[in-house]
This record gives sequence, C-alpha cells and structure tokens, in this order.
Amino acid sequence: MDMDERKLRILQAIIDDYILTAVPVGSRTITKKYDMGLSPATIRNEMSDLEELGYLDQPHISAGRIPSAKAYRLYVDQLLRSGRIASANEEALRGHFTGRMRQMEDVIDHAAQVLSSLTKYTAVVLPPTGSEPRIRTIQLVPVSENSALTVIVTDAGIVRDTVIRVSEELDSDTLYAISRSLTQTLKGKTLHEAVECMPGMIAAMQENEMLLRGFGNFLNAADGESHHHVAVGGTSNMLSYPEYSDMEKARSFLSLMETRDRLADIVSQQGEMAFTVRIGPETGVPEMADCSIVTATYTTGNGRQGTIGVIGPTRMEYSRVLSILGTMGHQLSELFTDHPGDDRR
Repeated sequence: MDMDERKLRILQAIIDDYILTAVPVGSRTITKKYDMGLSPATIRNEMSDLEELGYLDQPHISAGRIPSAKAYRLYVDQLLRSGRIASANEEALRGHFTGRMRQMEDVIDHAAQVLSSLTKYTAVVLPPTGSEPRIRTIQLVPVSENSALTVIVTDAGIVRDTVIRVSEELDSDTLYAISRSLTQTLKGKTLHEAVECMPGMIAAMQENEMLLRGFGNFLNAADGESHHHVAVGGTSNMLSYPEYSDMEKARSFLSLMETRDRLADIVSQQGEMAFTVRIGPETGVPEMADCSIVTATYTTGNGRQGTIGVIGPTRMEYSRVLSILGTMGHQLSELFTDHPGDDRR
C-alpha cells in the first residue's frame, strides 16, 4: 500500500487539527473543517489505510484517530524538504536582545525565557562548546578597607565576579598593580590551569597571601561553574498540556528538568545540521516518550557553537517552532559576532 497525495492531504489535516485541539480526529471532523471534495466514507477508508501503514493510532474503539510518532516524522520531514518554514518576525525578536548584557550567560538565560514565552513550550539553551574559555583580564577594585571586588573576564564572554578579603594596607594603586601582575601571569590560561598556578603564586607573593588564597578559592568556584551552565525556561509550560495531566508523568518530566547535566546531553546538537527534530521514542529518553525535541544552533564570533532547543508534546506546532528557532539562532549568532565575548564587560 502506497502513501499517495490524497493520503498525505488527509494525514496533514489530521495532524493540524490534533495539534490545535489534542482531541482524536474523526472522519466527520475532516469533512466539516477541511474542504477536500471527498465523502466521509472515502475519508474513513483512507484513515483506515493510514492506520494500517502506522501513521495513525486509535486510542479507543469508538474514538477518532491521533497521529503516531511516524506521522509526525513524515510531517516534519515534509516541512524541511519543502522549505515551508516561514521566517519569524526578526525585528520583533531582535527587540528582546537590544540591551547590551553583562556577559554571555545573561544572554543565554534571557534567550531561554524568551524562547519559552514565544513557543509556550519548555526551552533549553546551551552555551557554546569547544575549547575551554581562557582568561583575558583580571581586575581588583577596592570596595571597603578590607575587601575588593574581583572580576575575571574570559575570551568567551563569561564574566565572574566576587568580593574577597584583602589586607587593609592595600590601597587602590596597589590593587591595580596586583591586578596587572595576575593578568600578565594568567592571561591565556584556562580557569583550571589558573587554579593549578595558585600555589606557586602564593609562595612567590607571600606578602599578599590572604588576597591570593581568596582569589584562588574564587578561581576554583568559577572553574566549576563554567562547565554546568544550562539555561531552562518555561518548565511548567508542559503542565498546561493534557498529555501531562497525569501527575506521575508530570513529576517524572519535572525531575528530568532538574538534572542539568543529563538535560544538556539530551539537547546538545552535534554537527552542521541547521535543525534536528527528535519525535517521541526517537529521543531515547523514557521520560520524554510523549515529547518532541527540536534544536538549532548558533555560532559565536570565534567559531564556537551553542545549541537552542524546544521541548514540547509530540503534537507541537513544528512549523512555528522551527521558524522561531531559526530566527533566534540567527539573532544570537549575529549578537555574538557583532559583540564578541572578549569585548564584553
């Protein structure tokens, strides 16, 4: 049995209707809402064939049909092959990123919130992968007699700051000199490499031991944070869909959203593909058997690649999600190219 044009038209109508309503679709619904010039009996026969081909499921004997994961896969592949993905309004989306943010992570967090708000699904944004960020500058600024604001700026746009204790004898000029010395010694090193340098630096500059120990603790904490930043937005959005009205299923999903490392592995997109779409069982994650994950990439000025993704029910509005992801990926790439990380303060 072949998938001909008529079956495709009926299957698309069923998918479109189910995406909007979450209600199983019957032949009478297709006849009334979609002008196909076909009798209800013909539509019923075609729906039976589509079920036999594995594109439709029938939850209950008397109910209509719902699309299967196989149907959504065909639907998405048709969208991607035909190019039927309209561009989201770039100017409107650009407005969400016009403010010059303090660091890359601010942008990533904000992007996750914007993406979840626009799609009404759960959004995940991952920072660029690749070589570890390297230190560009270190600054020590006095804030009181015995404390100083310490700021590390890396070439990836990541900024870390904290307040550390210093000797009361260290004035602003001395702190500036120490800042220059730290920058000259640690510039170009990863945070982890800088941590390993600290014992030797403490031994060589014993007169500033308290400051350097505080700075070393700060470096160590910053090194740990740099590997685990995963921005998530709209986690509770999924609970508004009937697929997640079951408390056990909802609890399982929310628990998964809390495991950031696992979530990063699930969403992370590898390779040069513009989009990836994984539907239902294709995710390989039991907690996401009723979900789809759609991801796109963005690129920073130094060629590092990050991932933006949307998690929603398998009946998500794929065309709209793909459009928004494509536009946001373009906007983030443009932002990080126009304002490279190593110039951000």
